[in-house]
Amino acid sequence: MDQQLVFGLTMAVTGFCALWTAIWLWWHARFQPVLSPLAGFCLMLTLWSAGHLALLVDFRVLGKALVLSNPLMPAFYLHFALQFVVTTQSKNWLLQLKKLSPMLFFGALIVTLISWSNPSASLTSVGQLPQFFVFERWGWLNLACTVLLGIVAHLVLWQGFLQHHGNKRRSIAAIAMTAGLGLLLATSFVFPSFSLNWFPYPMLLLPGYVVLLVYSVVRYQMLAVNAFASRALLVLAMGLLLLLLMGLISVVFGQLGMPALTAVPGWQLWLYSSLLLLLAAASYRPVSRLAERLIYPGVQLSEQMVSHWLSDLQQAQDWQQLAHTASQLISKPLKQPLLVEIHSDGVLLATSAVLATQTATGPTADAITTAANDRAPQFVFCCREQQQQWQFSLQGQADLPPGLRLLTEVFGSLLVSSCTNLHRALALASAEKQRLSQQHLVELGALAAAMAHELRNPLNIISMASAGVDAELRGHIQSQLKRADRLIADMLVYAGRLHLQLQAIDLHTLLQSLSSQFDWQQVKIELQVPAGLQLNADPHRLQQVFINLLDNALAFVRNQPDGAVLISAELTGSEVVIRLHNNGPALDDALTQTLFRPFVSKRAGGSGLGLAIVQRIIDAHQGQIRHRTDLGWPVSFEIRLPQLTDATNNTRLQETQQ
Repeated sequence: MDQQLVFGLTMAVTGFCALWTAIWLWWHARFQPVLSPLAGFCLMLTLWSAGHLALLVDFRVLGKALVLSNPLMPAFYLHFALQFVVTTQSKNWLLQLKKLSPMLFFGALIVTLISWSNPSASLTSVGQLPQFFVFERWGWLNLACTVLLGIVAHLVLWQGFLQHHGNKRRSIAAIAMTAGLGLLLATSFVFPSFSLNWFPYPMLLLPGYVVLLVYSVVRYQMLAVNAFASRALLVLAMGLLLLLLMGLISVVFGQLGMPALTAVPGWQLWLYSSLLLLLAAASYRPVSRLAERLIYPGVQLSEQMVSHWLSDLQQAQDWQQLAHTASQLISKPLKQPLLVEIHSDGVLLATSAVLATQTATGPTADAITTAANDRAPQFVFCCREQQQQWQFSLQGQADLPPGLRLLTEVFGSLLVSSCTNLHRALALASAEKQRLSQQHLVELGALAAAMAHELRNPLNIISMASAGVDAELRGHIQSQLKRADRLIADMLVYAGRLHLQLQAIDLHTLLQSLSSQFDWQQVKIELQVPAGLQLNADPHRLQQVFINLLDNALAFVRNQPDGAVLISAELTGSEVVIRLHNNGPALDDALTQTLFRPFVSKRAGGSGLGLAIVQRIIDAHQGQIRHRTDLGWPVSFEIRLPQLTDATNNTRLQETQQ
């Protein structure tokens, strides 16, 4: 094989790769300025390779000048190493060296100019190369400057390796090893200068050196480079396989009596095959896009589209927002009426519909979809959680072309992932809220106990001191003392722990006993509770619930003509539903929003803790209480308690939330 041709091709490929890499780095330096000096390094490598090519074609003056610009190459590399490694926490000598980096460039430029203006190089034959560069006289200064700057750059990288951690440290290690490889490859360049007439075989590997160097720098900073590197490795592996295949074909065809093919030089076969491989690699992407459009006509799925979907779905803070976002995203490529539903264990969490002419979300989505001027949703996207696993299904997928079917499947997998992440995030937020609430209750309980102790002592003194005043004043004082004592008791109940002593309770008997304890004062009370209806609950705490609710009702219906209170109960499935109605004045809408919060009261002289205590006790029994206005009475409270099947006389300590 002609060594001169091989060496010329190597320098040409090296120069081309270095120039292309320099342009690529310069373009991306807009976002990562540290790449600018590396682009300068690749540009100088391009000029250095061009110098060797110029010598091969007998442009001696130009070739020597380009090769003698050698010191500028490590100067750029040292500048890059300082920019990449040095931080404010680096050693002082590194910080000082970074400040002096412009002087290093100036020094390398001075050495280059001295080399140009004085005898610094000659030419000699090496192997089949008729003209190869050799240092002489002032050229040794040029070589010494180049070596010195390279050594300093490696020292900087070593200090950076000791200083940094993680991906930065791995990048520095990769850069140092790649730079060491380049030093070994370039060492053969100076052999003839030391009277070693060896052909520079290591220089034939220089085309891969610049690519490896850049890849080692940016592989942890730019993910796109890793995708490009994987394709480059694939092309390289295919090239090597093709080379082996050409050699095998040449041998086999020679045995089959085809001497014409056998006589073709091996490098020509490899060159032709490489050109075919490059042509195939260049046409792969357009041909694959064409095939995708033929197989999957319509909207084409792209990385940008998937990235946009994932980003928007991950921004959802609740289920309704997630359903709305999903319906908006998938409706654009489908351009059809659709409905998105999210279920968890059979419960509909959120729904959002996109119709032919408008968008509807929330509970009204189903009603709007049946509007006369709109078409019913043709596609229903359903995301369900079953046994702690989210699954996606699409009704109407069979009517989609292959391209849109693939698109919906990818979107469905993203929606499942987003549902899983949102469910986990909401669970963590709920757990944190419970932890903070529990901590708050502990602090509040300690504070309430301390206040109760400090307040009751002066109240007892006031009570004893009131014994000597007249009866009317003593009555007023005792009334206010009872009110203060009740407020203290309510605070202790609300802020303290709830110890539930669960046992079987006959609800009718309990309510009958409580109703006989009140002074109804012409108020009509009626019980509609089936005999024998039992609950497994704490009787003392349940009495507190009914006493607070009945006392609250009597405060408003005593002065009403035909005042009435109705208590009803029924068994619905596994729940006991208890409703307490009264015909007192209806509550203001603004008040109903804060009805069960502490210190909210409409009663004159009320503590504002009665309904808050009721809710806390009901929560401790794993039940629910709410105010309703749709049952035919001005004021109605509905309590839902599970009909527990646990054995009686169980004891449970329930830490409830405020």
